[in-house]
Amino acid sequence: MPVKQFKPTSAGRRGASGYTFGEITKSEPEKSLTRAKTKTAGRNNRGKVTVRHRGGGSRQKLRVIDFKRDKAGVPGKVASIEYDPNRTARIALVHYRDGEKRYILAPTGLSVGDTVQAGPDAEIRVGNALPLRNMPSGTVVHNVELVVGRGGQIVRSAGSSAQLMAKEEKYALLRLPSGEMRRVPVDCMATVGQVSNVEHALVKLGKAGRTRWLGRRPQVRGSAMTPRDHPHGGGEGKAPIGHPSPKTPWGKPTLGYRTRGKKPSDKLIVRRRYET
Repeated sequence: MPVKQFKPTSAGRRGASGYTFGEITKSEPEKSLTRAKTKTAGRNNRGKVTVRHRGGGSRQKLRVIDFKRDKAGVPGKVASIEYDPNRTARIALVHYRDGEKRYILAPTGLSVGDTVQAGPDAEIRVGNALPLRNMPSGTVVHNVELVVGRGGQIVRSAGSSAQLMAKEEKYALLRLPSGEMRRVPVDCMATVGQVSNVEHALVKLGKAGRTRWLGRRPQVRGSAMTPRDHPHGGGEGKAPIGHPSPKTPWGKPTLGYRTRGKKPSDKLIVRRRYET
């Protein structure tokens, strides 16, 4: 999907780019597969801001996506490729032979009229979902489960894909988009192909207004605040930070400070993404 450059009719348009939406075949979502989306503007049930720099944005509807792909053995026909405001990838509306309709993540190369299927007997074809056990080594996949039956949890954003490197007795070895090598149970489901909208990272918003449409509010530099509001604040003029490392507003180190705790699933990581 190509990215279009806007004409510099204003300062905000100069340098901005956007989607051509050439692959979109339907403008309105399937009504039975949408839900209301309640926004909290970064606040909890008491109205207190718990997530900064979030709020506002365009009104959106949630699309119910089939991440489990548990409709085994029933072929479905792709009826449309649609835009989803809640994710970077495109979604595909599938009409199954038994009359049910579901949304799935649209992989690159999937078009209207194609047939998709899920289950152990499905072919190794773009859009089909099957257990990692039934895939040959080297297969490019997305929407990968981490726990059998839970549904796809990783490799779901635009343009991302993982590669099946090897299979052992109980586990399959995957190379994730970050470069991390991770073992996943061979009975977990995954979808063949790369997620659509590959050129998403090339889009330049161009102006602050488009950022606000996405629900992101302005961020203020800590050095522009007072000492009571931020560890970087205060000082005469543009004073240096004066700390051994950059700090968060609550005094914890940032820029390289690892916050990931120990998890039982850490034993399944063969090589982390920051290892060379």
